Amino acid sequence: MFFITFEGIDQSGKSTQLELLAESCAAADIDALTVREPGGTPLGEGIRKMLLGPEHEGMDPWAEALLYAAARAQLVRDVIRPALGSGRIVLSDRYIDSSLVYQGIARGLGVERILDLNLGATGGLMPDLTLILHLDVTGSRERLAARGEGGDRIEGEPLEFHQQVEAGYRQLEEMYPARLVGIDAGVTVEEVHAAVVAACRERLGLEIEPAPVST
Repeated sequence: MFFITFEGIDQSGKSTQLELLAESCAAADIDALTVREPGGTPLGEGIRKMLLGPEHEGMDPWAEALLYAAARAQLVRDVIRPALGSGRIVLSDRYIDSSLVYQGIARGLGVERILDLNLGATGGLMPDLTLILHLDVTGSRERLAARGEGGDRIEGEPLEFHQQVEAGYRQLEEMYPARLVGIDAGVTVEEVHAAVVAACRERLGLEIEPAPVST
């Protein structure tokens, strides 16, 4: 079955849109599994704490890239491939494209080198469709401040880093137009969800309708 991933800068609404798409699938009697990265397995959740913990500020970019790849390898082997093999749709909050942008572009390690690393780690598994939620960095910072919580290690990076990330996603969208679909995340939750559903219907032929959005 299909493997669909959500990408975008922090606070772009990925988790909300993933859950709404899962509800649309459920309403159409489509069995969908939701996962997040890094995480989804005991090993992955342990690595998540290491990667996002503010106490690890100054982590070497290659150490960061390798930890993400390690968590991803375990998630693919233990969760994603078995689910796809049983005919389920898998919806993931982040996947390889995050590493291509955050480590490959924003950290300067190179898209091709990070892609090769992750293709090896995952046995070449790529999404059927990747939905990139575009949000200007100012809007992202405002949403983070409104949350009223301290940010994690990545969220705490300087403004320039997040600007590179958003620009990197737009660059990636131009590189892989057959798989990546950009969506404006600066509008209402309902409008973003409608665009997500439309992309799934058009690109994958999924017969789903928008789910009700709580206010």
